[in-house]
Amino acid sequence: MDSVTQIELEAAVFRRLLQHLDERKDAENIELMILAGFCRNCLSKWFVEAAGECGLEVPLEEAREMVYGMPYHDWKEQHQPPATEEQMERFERAQKAEKS
Repeated sequence: MDSVTQIELEAAVFRRLLQHLDERKDAENIELMILAGFCRNCLSKWFVEAAGECGLEVPLEEAREMVYGMPYHDWKEQHQPPATEEQMERFERAQKAEKS
C-alpha cells in the first residue's frame, strides 16, 4: 500500500469514528475516559497537535467543532450531563491505574 492510499484510508476511518461518536451521543465523554482513556475532547486536542506537527495552526475550538459537529458549548449543553460522583470516582481510579 502506498502512503497516499494509507493516508486516505486513515482519513476515512477517522471520519467514520466521528460519525459513530455522533450517532452515539449517549456514550458520555466521562465514560469513554474511564473505559478507553480518551474522549471526544482528546480527539480534538490530538487534531490540534497533529496540525502543529504539520506546521499548521488549528485553534482548539475549531477542532472541537470538527469533532463534535457543532460548537462545543452547544454540544455540552445538549448532550453532556454533569458527571456523577460515582463516575468521577471511577475516573480517578482509572487515571491512577493508567499511571501505574
